[in-house]
Amino acid sequence: MRFLYPQLLWLLALLPLLAIIRGKRGAAPALVFSSTSVAAILAEGRKTRPGRLLAALRLLILALLILACARPQLGNTTTEITASGIDILLAVDVSGSMEALDFTLQGKPANRLEVVKSVIRQFVEQRPNDRFGLLAFSGRPYMVSPLTLDHDWLLQRLDSLSIGMVEDGTAIGSAIGVGVNRLQDHEAKSRIMILLTDGMNNAGTVPPLVAAEAAEALKIRVYTIGAGTKGEAPVPVVDTFGRKRLMRVKVDIDDATLGQVAAMTGAQYFRATDTQSLEKVYAEINKMETTTRTINKFEHYRELFPWLAGAALLLLGLELLGNIRRLP
Repeated sequence: MRFLYPQLLWLLALLPLLAIIRGKRGAAPALVFSSTSVAAILAEGRKTRPGRLLAALRLLILALLILACARPQLGNTTTEITASGIDILLAVDVSGSMEALDFTLQGKPANRLEVVKSVIRQFVEQRPNDRFGLLAFSGRPYMVSPLTLDHDWLLQRLDSLSIGMVEDGTAIGSAIGVGVNRLQDHEAKSRIMILLTDGMNNAGTVPPLVAAEAAEALKIRVYTIGAGTKGEAPVPVVDTFGRKRLMRVKVDIDDATLGQVAAMTGAQYFRATDTQSLEKVYAEINKMETTTRTINKFEHYRELFPWLAGAALLLLGLELLGNIRRLP
């Protein structure tokens, strides 16, 4: 329901003020009786307030007329959305080095994986019309979620990612190969993979550039992201006495290979050294891979002002009838 002229509804606020002014107008009525016994007899009779009822009736008529002038309309809106979505496979490194504490989350130091999960969540929420899949990889790739439009399910699976869920290592080439194999089974106007890692390919059976050639042949763009500070990063380790302490570990990211993979597939390589730069990377990809949507909106409204105006006229007739009956 809506009002075509909602600004007129402010006139309703004047009605209580009008009632107060009308109630205070005129001197208090008084009658003189020759005896208190006569007043007592009259007091025993039934009391009526026709004047007050008619005054309330007039206020109700004004309220109905104001509502009618505001043009209330009752209707429904139907929106049809034709989405030309993009199939996006998110490949996330869950190797032990992702435990490095060189990123921040809500102003506090956090390991790389927790920050990546937070940024990916925002990225998914900004693209409601695209199908997403989730692939975790370390020493081997592991399909966490197939391509789906059920983003709630996908985000639940994203939350389940943890370091050590797959044997350690960094199988970048195998991850790209599995991702390409999953994307080729789906028909979409655009198919992309976003692969994030903080290391170098040291596991798996497929070299990254060979997997990139397969992606290129199938017209699948592979965006690559190298995550981690340059130089050294603090990594929590447990010593022989079971105590947890931080140790500085060298950050080794194969920028050259990751850049080649992206270039071969018509995508781009990004380097993220902190949380802010990682957010900018996904924001940039979000702009580059746009989704086309066609929205058709149909509206149908039914006018309600005739009913309100009719009710006001009916009550006005009753008020006039009451005034006629009061005439001597």
